[in-house]
Amino acid sequence: MLDIALVGTGGMMPLPGRFLSSMLCRINGSMILFDCGEGTQVSLRLLGWGFKQIDIICFTHFHGDHVSGLPGLLLTMAHADRTEPLTLIGPSGLNYIVNSLCVIAKDLPFPVNFLEWDAKTQHFYSPAHDDKIILRALPVHHRTPCFAYSVELLRRGKFDPARAKELDIPLKFWSALQKQMDASIVYNERTFTSDMVLGPPRKGLKVVFCTDTRPVAGLAPFAQGADLFICEGLYGDNDLLEKAAKRKHMIFSEAAAIAKSADVKELWLTHFSPSLPDPYNYLGNAEVIFGNVKAGKDRMSRSLRFEE
Repeated sequence: MLDIALVGTGGMMPLPGRFLSSMLCRINGSMILFDCGEGTQVSLRLLGWGFKQIDIICFTHFHGDHVSGLPGLLLTMAHADRTEPLTLIGPSGLNYIVNSLCVIAKDLPFPVNFLEWDAKTQHFYSPAHDDKIILRALPVHHRTPCFAYSVELLRRGKFDPARAKELDIPLKFWSALQKQMDASIVYNERTFTSDMVLGPPRKGLKVVFCTDTRPVAGLAPFAQGADLFICEGLYGDNDLLEKAAKRKHMIFSEAAAIAKSADVKELWLTHFSPSLPDPYNYLGNAEVIFGNVKAGKDRMSRSLRFEE
């Protein structure tokens, strides 16, 4: 199961009732946070999912509305007696940006690890503690180096007990071979591997988070088949396309066109301009292109489950 929550849905500045754009992903007992602007930890507190389980924070880019809440969040984690390592991921320059911001959050009681992406290549990362989670990052087109992210929860093939019996694999090894996709066990000069008893991988779960960009050619393939596509729509009015393009952002109809091309299951719009108090008034501009679309709200959440 994959739990997703929009921590905030605003762009540029926080508003009463609308915090800055951020997403939280909860999976296998840990959490991944995407972006951390001013006020993010307030919305996290209202959401009620906790702080200590955040293992990874991914940054799309380094504009203030996406990073300025980090020092406060780190101090909150420190006050909660966190000692587990925290991994920060983002474009090149991440180490410098974080250390500059965290002059006011020194001497943290937990180690902070950095993983920086270059701005020209698609990247992927699998947390060391879980071989079933894949993070991918795609360079997009904004006024500064920026990335879209996908989170994929892989699903192993179905375990075949008849095959395990046929191969005379001891029963005590079945559980390990079933639960670990790359398991390898040596016993009595024989080697048993998970692929001996697992069928082909089944369809997993995929969520894509994209904000602060113009449409780019690689974005639809990157989001292809996603169960949930969370994409920015700075403006809802089609007449504001030129203004959005000048600022290197998207409007509702452009996000919907990408969702349609990528054949995603559902689209959530986010990163609304402060001049857009009620995104629902313009939702029809997206629905005419892609039907299953929602205007995001702060702390809107969804639990995604594997198909039967």
